[in-house]
Amino acid sequence: MSDRPNFLLITTDQWPAHLLGAAGHPAVQTPTLDELCRNGTRYPNATSECPICVPARRSLMTGASPRRHGDRVYDDQMAMPPETLAASFSAAGYQTQAVGKLHVFPQRDRIGFDDVHLDEEGRAQYGVMDDYEIFLGDRGHPGQQFDHGMSTDGYVHRPWHMAEALHVTNWATQAMIRQIKRRDPTRPGFWYLSYRHPHPPLVPLQAYLDLYRDIPIDAARGDDWSATQPLPFAVASKRARGEKYSEAQVAAIRRAFYALCTHIDHQIRLVIGTLREEMLLDNTIILFTSDHGDMLGDHGLWAKSLFYQGAAGVPMILLGRPRDRGIGVGAVDDRLVTLADVMPTLLDLAGIAPPQGCDGRSMVSGAPRPHVYGEFGTDAAATRMVRDARHKLIYYPVGNVRQLFDLEEDPDEAGDLSGDPACAGVLDRLTDLLVSELYGSDLDWLIEGRLTGLPAREAGPRRNRDLSSQRGHHWPPQLHSDMPQLLTSA
Repeated sequence: MSDRPNFLLITTDQWPAHLLGAAGHPAVQTPTLDELCRNGTRYPNATSECPICVPARRSLMTGASPRRHGDRVYDDQMAMPPETLAASFSAAGYQTQAVGKLHVFPQRDRIGFDDVHLDEEGRAQYGVMDDYEIFLGDRGHPGQQFDHGMSTDGYVHRPWHMAEALHVTNWATQAMIRQIKRRDPTRPGFWYLSYRHPHPPLVPLQAYLDLYRDIPIDAARGDDWSATQPLPFAVASKRARGEKYSEAQVAAIRRAFYALCTHIDHQIRLVIGTLREEMLLDNTIILFTSDHGDMLGDHGLWAKSLFYQGAAGVPMILLGRPRDRGIGVGAVDDRLVTLADVMPTLLDLAGIAPPQGCDGRSMVSGAPRPHVYGEFGTDAAATRMVRDARHKLIYYPVGNVRQLFDLEEDPDEAGDLSGDPACAGVLDRLTDLLVSELYGSDLDWLIEGRLTGLPAREAGPRRNRDLSSQRGHHWPPQLHSDMPQLLTSA
């Protein structure tokens, strides 16, 4: 048996940083993750540099910022660079296995893993039937995963419509357990378990909805700024999509979301229990994180792509081996970290040199970051962010709008300080820092080095004709062929 450490990297999709009991959340039930925090280190200031799925996962898998890996707009047909986290472990002699959501193109690109058991949320438009769909078909439920009628980017919700064992969270857990049990005992393992949820569709098991029946659900975070000043176009545009929820509806949505989180938390116990029974746990380093968060109604907003804490903040928990001295036990490390730091951290702990394109920093041995820069989009919805240990500046080029928050005194981002004369120095300092990070088309927002942005725009109504990326029934599968006699015009 190898003396080199094994690694288990667990990610979720759309899990906000504050949704942990260990972070003081009043409602969400995360006993497993809380235990990992008590035995490892939690990084409460972890940020997704580009808080939307594809760019965030590029940073996770390449250790590179969006500027370095080239995607800040959700380019779902850009190939992953070859110098990935998995490729580095594979080249160092590790067996590398992935289960769950990769969100890469082409979909069967293993991005350096020896093998991938794939769940791609039924993206049939690429002509690929993923392994979860095959699993359902093998068990007599072909094409039925979306027969619940819920959409992959919406907040209409209901309980899961099939047996518990067929839920994608259970499938991912069992697939990872099988990979661990089938390991080569002569080589260390790097296992990547990528859960699809709590990203919509919001279809939790009824048992987990029942668990929250008597737990009061926290209200969405409000603010002072959205009612007293014009909203930035990107924010107003999101609000203009049309969904209007009552307080009771918001609570029900959050309950369904929390139920998905707790389901994942409990399933992680099975993976850890397998490591224990296979006598691997004491030689395995575990890291838990997410690609981005979800606003969940905070500031009247939903989903991702913004730099408020709900969307941009991600959980980051690192659990070392009992003999590892570089990782704290029951520790809270306040340093600023990003998804790009995951790759150099794990490679550092494995004694593997990161590839040249990696610009993240090890969370264990690297120097703390003085600031974090974030970017999303290049169109009218573009937004930029820079934050240091205490303050955050969010910039919206349309209308040339700046927002400033004191995260130490105001972690809920309720008060915008950009117009406060007492904060002018902080505003100027962070603005200069943000300007220094701009590149490419962003430079059009400057005149003689000063931010001028773009003309203001009014957000019109946004229609949702596709019901937030609603999937259909997937059996029989969609025909894809390059045979001319089978191609017809739409």
